[in-house]
Amino acid sequence: MSEDLIKLYSQRILALAADIPRTDRLEAPDATVKKRSPLCGSTVTVDLSMRDGAVAEYGQDVKACALGQAAASVVGGAIVGCTPAQIADARDALRRMLKEDGPTPPAPFDGLEVLRPAAAYKNRHASILLALDAATEAAEQAAAVQSA
Repeated sequence: MSEDLIKLYSQRILALAADIPRTDRLEAPDATVKKRSPLCGSTVTVDLSMRDGAVAEYGQDVKACALGQAAASVVGGAIVGCTPAQIADARDALRRMLKEDGPTPPAPFDGLEVLRPAAAYKNRHASILLALDAATEAAEQAAAVQSA
């Protein structure tokens, strides 16, 4: 394994991947979204419920590489209490961090900073973005249901 790869799969990333929060699916979510990375086959399925415009409950099923698992771990630990706009902002910031060396996503998603070394591995970006892509779509769907 190259030294770069060893650095990429740092102890922090592996610790996050080994301890993903909120892995129980919700029984009656407001929205469920499944996202898949065609490049590596990673999938993330997200269930969420909204109350008063913010995420009240969140569940996820993560079948991804360690980097995708680490991202899902950070998202699962930070998402409850967030608005759809905050989740979309975090997704966009994560994308910029990976693709353009942009700033770290804003709190409470700033733990995604740990994935900055993955910017050099474009084939991993889709897997890293899965959790926030799915959560953004689910939050938008749930918000639309609530306002209907």
